[in-house]
Amino acid sequence: TSVEIVPAKGCDPVKMLESVVELRNAKVDAVNIPDGPRAQSRMGALATAILIQQQVQGIEPVVHYCCRDRNLLGMMSDLLGAAALGINNLLIITGDPPKMGPYPEATAVFDVDSIGLTNMVSSLNHGLDLGSNPIGKPTSFFIGVGVNPCAIDLDTEIRRFEWKVDAGAQFAVTQPIFDLAQFFNFLKRIEHCHIPIIVGIWPLVSYRNAEFLSNEVPGISVPANILERMRKAEGPEAARQEGLAIAREMLQEVKSSVQGVQV
Repeated sequence: TSVEIVPAKGCDPVKMLESVVELRNAKVDAVNIPDGPRAQSRMGALATAILIQQQVQGIEPVVHYCCRDRNLLGMMSDLLGAAALGINNLLIITGDPPKMGPYPEATAVFDVDSIGLTNMVSSLNHGLDLGSNPIGKPTSFFIGVGVNPCAIDLDTEIRRFEWKVDAGAQFAVTQPIFDLAQFFNFLKRIEHCHIPIIVGIWPLVSYRNAEFLSNEVPGISVPANILERMRKAEGPEAARQEGLAIAREMLQEVKSSVQGVQV
């Protein structure tokens, strides 16, 4: 089990670290640290992971690393430094475009996408840099990638997923799922890929939250029956409980078909 946390908005990590301790005490195995989620400015994912690794024992940090903000040389430098500091777990993503966030004038780099970056990290794990030059001791990254079981163009999503696996992906984390029929159809179509699938489970907190995910977050499909259940919940506490009930139902339905869960 892993839980996605949000890095601190400023430079004070105390509350974030306290939350990680609570998760560790609740027997969570890993914390996933997003890299500028929704193109917002927050503490860097690598720095956050290092703080967790240094100050909270017994839980694994998983660094989301995206292609949006760095050129190839910057990514190479980051990753070599991360390896030297003992960061082993990566979740490689292309990244949300800046226009989605509060700083739309920011420049996106995108020298490569998540497939190209997966190739690069796989090369580092084989002791080679971008130009196939030896770097000495290889890195030992455990390479994860994102995948969207409810993509509008599922054929393209599956083709890109196959390329990620060919490039060296060792596990995949899905977008939060609410549509079980779509999810099981996706699993059937990627059976040949043979890497662990970590399913995303999102406990809804309100009808507004469900509507936002359905309408504003790319790659998330919230079926009408789930929206209706959240709409009927009377009051904030009832809505939270209904969201938890839906999350438990999702997990119960899929747990025998996947290798882990991200909350």
